Amino acid sequence: MSEQDVLMTKEGLRQKEEELENLKTVRRREVAARIKQAIEFGDISENSEYEDAKNEQAFIEGEILNLEKMLKNARIIDDENVNVDVVSEYSHVTVLNTASGEEMHFQIVGSVEANPFESKISNESPIGAAVLGHAVGDEFDVAVPSGNIHLRVLSIQK
Repeated sequence: MSEQDVLMTKEGLRQKEEELENLKTVRRREVAARIKQAIEFGDISENSEYEDAKNEQAFIEGEILNLEKMLKNARIIDDENVNVDVVSEYSHVTVLNTASGEEMHFQIVGSVEANPFESKISNESPIGAAVLGHAVGDEFDVAVPSGNIHLRVLSIQK
């Protein structure tokens, strides 16, 4: 992860802080207990339980470092700062696929909060990046994995 700002909502920040706290307090203890138990089995040179626990410990420590860096570089976007004249980060947008007639509703979020199942798409995704800066009525093309699609912005909300 680069040293650039990480865009987040207050809710996203709270979730990442809770995740970090869980890793530091709960998960570290769990893996330490697994390592201790594996050592009690004897020879650690051929102990798969020990190896698995050490690998999990390394993963958890890496996640802690990533979350700490992310939180250090967090830039909180408040609803009050969301522009509705043009699509910007944290806008709620409705677009129309002009070929299929399908409407899509989503919120543009930072990559750490992206969750397509909650209709939150990253500002770095093909559609998220393409729609940024467009106003209601604007039409534009987007290259997506299945080909090019032509979209029209129908609405922008906070």
